Amino acid sequence: MSLFKVFDIAGSAMSAQSVRLNTTASNLANAETVGGSEETTYRARHPVFAAMLQAMHGESENAGVRVVGITENQEPLQQRYAPDNPLADENGYVYLPNVNPVDEMVNMISASRSYQNNVEVLNTSKQMLLATLRLGQ
Repeated sequence: MSLFKVFDIAGSAMSAQSVRLNTTASNLANAETVGGSEETTYRARHPVFAAMLQAMHGESENAGVRVVGITENQEPLQQRYAPDNPLADENGYVYLPNVNPVDEMVNMISASRSYQNNVEVLNTSKQMLLATLRLGQ
């Protein structure tokens, strides 16, 4: 594998972690929103990653990480009795999202560190390439 492929792999991983950070931020932003029914209430979203590796002629042509989709969490929603809320159903209940802020913060820290690690991979690869070029001087 060419050293230049490292840039593609790390770049795809950074892109995937960026999607993860964005969905986590969306989950945190909607953690306290209420809905009038289970169908209209926000559900936590999480990206699904897949490893890419296509080999042609013994050398990998396309390697990295890609986002194959974003799934909604199917855990039950919370119900809160609030008959004075305009969104309350006929029984006086509103529905809260199934977002756990503590889990989301852990997810955000993990995605941020993964992103930082890939930046370090890029920097180290760049330094190695520059050192290789200096050997010919």
